[in-house]
Amino acid sequence: MARTTLRLSVVTALSVLALAACAPPSDSGGASSGRNDAAKATSAKDLGGMAALVKAAKKEGQLNVIALPPDWANYGNIIKTFSEKYGIKVSSAQPNAASQDEINAAKSLKTTSRAPDVFDLGQSVALANTSLFAPYQVSTWKDIPAAFKDPKGTWVNDYGGYMSIGYDSSKVPSVSGVSDLLGSAFRGKVALNGDPTQAGAAFSGVMMAAIANGGSADDIKPGVDFFGRLKKAGNFLPVDPDPTTIESGQTPVVVDWDYLNAAESTKLKTWKVVVPSNAVVAGYYYQAINAQAPHPAAARLWEEFLYSDQGQNLWLAGGARPVRADAMVKAGTIDKAAYSALPPVKGKAVTPTVAQTEKAAKYLSANWAKVAG
Repeated sequence: MARTTLRLSVVTALSVLALAACAPPSDSGGASSGRNDAAKATSAKDLGGMAALVKAAKKEGQLNVIALPPDWANYGNIIKTFSEKYGIKVSSAQPNAASQDEINAAKSLKTTSRAPDVFDLGQSVALANTSLFAPYQVSTWKDIPAAFKDPKGTWVNDYGGYMSIGYDSSKVPSVSGVSDLLGSAFRGKVALNGDPTQAGAAFSGVMMAAIANGGSADDIKPGVDFFGRLKKAGNFLPVDPDPTTIESGQTPVVVDWDYLNAAESTKLKTWKVVVPSNAVVAGYYYQAINAQAPHPAAARLWEEFLYSDQGQNLWLAGGARPVRADAMVKAGTIDKAAYSALPPVKGKAVTPTVAQTEKAAKYLSANWAKVAG
């Protein structure tokens, strides 16, 4: 197959991933008293333009985010840059978390000052909770292909990548495909990033295994069965991987997004990354504003920042593929070095539809725990 990269002009929107967990509320203070006209704004124009939005956001002085690990798609630098640029404090709750936990936090912390202002969600969780989102169209709205956004701006895809296998070449043999992981040399060494019934990265990892074993976007069962065999062989390691477990050697093989695995290659020289050519699974995350955001102006300014050239290039610097990439290439505003450094991928990408994602999620809910959980 021809070499390809995840180009917005040739893939359809999808995203089955998420981040994770959230602490319970510790206060019941009313955040609604601090809300203003920004809560109703569907664009910066509604507030009088970007300058007015920036002023309102600075007056609020804070932004609450959740489930954004610093090493995930360069979020550490994204948060730091936004905070320094606008002088707004960013409160980042439970960085190591999952999409459903973001929604749970929004519900349990509703009307408090600790509620999340914005979400970064996997497809299935995002589309099941659109009633919680505030519609908003960023200034660069026209650059985002229609397939990657809700027409009203209720949600917008932000960045994407491919499912991959990362491995420490000093601890395990070379990996070229999913089937290699069943080998005896991988006993107790293969980790999946999260629970596929809750986390998008894990969901897509099982989807990759399904496609590699004769399944499809319509049939995730072979993927669940594969992880069942992996567990029976003693190779499946029930540990949620992160940079610490990878660099310590605790999780020498990790099934995760390519941009997360690739980030480890810069720190661990023996860490290799492969996207199986017979099971190329692509995905985008969903960005949304909490309709009950305690800092509605800051939430909207955050979205403006993320979809600006600066924000998109910061995701690109983290190895993720920004949703405005095609438009930025055409305009000459893309970080050419970072864009050229994206790893090439061989094979045709599989991009599950909403219906296929919902069907797979239902099967996982009913079968994952008893087979591989």
